Amino acid sequence: MKKILIVVDMQRDFVDGALGSAEAKAIVGNVVDKINTFDGDIFVTYDTHFENYMETSEGKNLPVPHCIKGIDGWQLEPRIKEALDKREYTAVEKITFGSVVLPELIGKKYDVSDIEILLVGLCTDICVVSNAMLLKANYPEVPISVDSCCCAGVTPESHNAALATMKMCQIEII
Repeated sequence: MKKILIVVDMQRDFVDGALGSAEAKAIVGNVVDKINTFDGDIFVTYDTHFENYMETSEGKNLPVPHCIKGIDGWQLEPRIKEALDKREYTAVEKITFGSVVLPELIGKKYDVSDIEILLVGLCTDICVVSNAMLLKANYPEVPISVDSCCCAGVTPESHNAALATMKMCQIEII
């Protein structure tokens, strides 16, 4: 069975930047350890916005400019980048919460009858849950799991609610 790790949006703006939190900072070491010890392929998503962010639907609903491509906040958190620099990985830029391209890339690269997927990253209640649900919808027979110690939500309550939602949709929570 081929193992795939998906590192979701471990960018500076979500850790200690515009939308950062103590909970996000607290998981960085766990995610670094996961990257360093993971035996399989890695995909890394980048929340990617542009100068017109405030004019977008997301910008109107979340008026906090973040992850603008090319600025510091768009970059990976330095310890995450250092761990990933030692590994091969596929970068996936996404302009919204979930990537519709990610399932396509996985489907083209792997025999989906012989893979399992693990997700880690930020934010549990927005981008992690969105990507997990898109993957589950595209590949209902693929074992998909989320490492709760390597995720943080906007709040601890919304983190737990997202984990419960994913569990109800047959995504394993570890």
